[in-house]
Amino acid sequence: MAATCTDSPNPNRALTNTRFSDLKPPLSEPVLDALTQGGFHFCTPVQAATIPLLCSFKDVAVDAATGSGKTLAFVVPLVEILRRSSAPPKPHQVMGIIISPTRELSSQIFHVAQPFISTLPNVKSMLLVGGVEVKADLKKIEEEGANVLIGTPGRLYDIMDRVDVLDCRNLEILILDEADRLLDMGFQKQINSIISRLPKLRRTGLFSATQTEAVEELSKAGLRNPVRVEVRAETKSLNDLPSSQKMASSKTPSGLHIEYLECEADKKPSQLVDLLIKNMSKKIIIYFMTCACVDYWGVVLPHLAVLKGCSLIPLHGKMKQTAREKALAAFTSLSSGILLCTDVAARGLDIPGVDCIVQFDPPQDPNVFIHRVGRTARMGRQGSAIVFLLPKEEAYVEFLAIRRVPLQEKKCTDDASDIVPQIRSAAKKDRNVMEKGLRAFVSYIRAYKEHHCSYIFRWKELEIGKLAMGYGLLQLPSMPEVKRHSLSTVGFTPAEDINLKDIKYKDKSR
Repeated sequence: MAATCTDSPNPNRALTNTRFSDLKPPLSEPVLDALTQGGFHFCTPVQAATIPLLCSFKDVAVDAATGSGKTLAFVVPLVEILRRSSAPPKPHQVMGIIISPTRELSSQIFHVAQPFISTLPNVKSMLLVGGVEVKADLKKIEEEGANVLIGTPGRLYDIMDRVDVLDCRNLEILILDEADRLLDMGFQKQINSIISRLPKLRRTGLFSATQTEAVEELSKAGLRNPVRVEVRAETKSLNDLPSSQKMASSKTPSGLHIEYLECEADKKPSQLVDLLIKNMSKKIIIYFMTCACVDYWGVVLPHLAVLKGCSLIPLHGKMKQTAREKALAAFTSLSSGILLCTDVAARGLDIPGVDCIVQFDPPQDPNVFIHRVGRTARMGRQGSAIVFLLPKEEAYVEFLAIRRVPLQEKKCTDDASDIVPQIRSAAKKDRNVMEKGLRAFVSYIRAYKEHHCSYIFRWKELEIGKLAMGYGLLQLPSMPEVKRHSLSTVGFTPAEDINLKDIKYKDKSR
């Protein structure tokens, strides 16, 4: 049994003509009021297809483009199902569980769900994520109770393993959000353990933007005769697709325009800065391969005179939880600015008003590509994205086209100012910049070696001379990958006018 819903080709319309008040079975008045107060009147396609199914006690496996409104598609049915319970739950009776892969996404779901869960008398929800002392969570559950658990698999597993008072025997609904990412991140064991503690007679919703084999396996294990909901965005075919194909079913939002820019490694930073200068009034997210790369560019870019006064905010998984939350809140509140991040901000996060996505480094996992670009053009709005590719990575364009992610070519800007001298100058003046650059360079090469598409991203063909120049290095580091494999050092000019040992930290405390 399958339910398929197709989005409108008009990029300005992410909504169907279906009002929430017209759905069958009908939604309760408190939920409709909460939707109205939140400014939600019409359903998106995934909401129109999914809410009636879950509310009719059917399991669902939902495959929908990122930014399509999936959160409300499971929050609304969860609240409606709990409202129908014969009696209010006891303090430690768990009625609903929502699992998502990252702290940020879990926190976002928790805050979206609050206005709806608050319409239920005597139902208490709790956010369970890492970065918070586990003893504090345990104490809060024991003293106050919890009926809806929203969190990451690791923390949920930990809490359920430690707390005896939680009673899951009457659980009504389980939601697995970003299911493919849950499995990619190695949470299979924790998820299986959580599911094994739950009753088989429950509603289960499995939501994902990409249906992988692992998701299929999870679907078989956790869902009973699920209805498959697939919501596709229709986009106009591009030049590189057959002319006979008037419309191409795309994995990306319909209002999103994606380009690729092919350039040498030593030219990438200059092309990036040129792009940023031309889009200073916009809200931009730039993705890098590693945490060390985010750290480095977060220090280097503010040194450039042309970016003075521009808000540059770094965010990655090795930052402390409070710093991550602060960075995300700061970028969310900006009308224009730049977020430098890793894939920690690639999934599910709904940051309002993002105009452009820049992938300075393509992701290790190609499935993450559509999640990155999905941070813009959400809910039918317009947005643009661009990915930087080295000349030897051009096969990635065809690879993505086969996966229903068509890209258009963007030419390098010929008159972009060369910023490499400025980067090297910053490294000469501050040992912190120099060391961060070396760490970023080494981490990039080692991450490149682990690329899932190793037949396209061949690390032994990396031109590390040009790459090192692009990173503004003063000398090539002594690393085994460079020594043993004789990677090309063409294009690199060591800084001869300075001894690295003489470079001091600008920060006197160091």
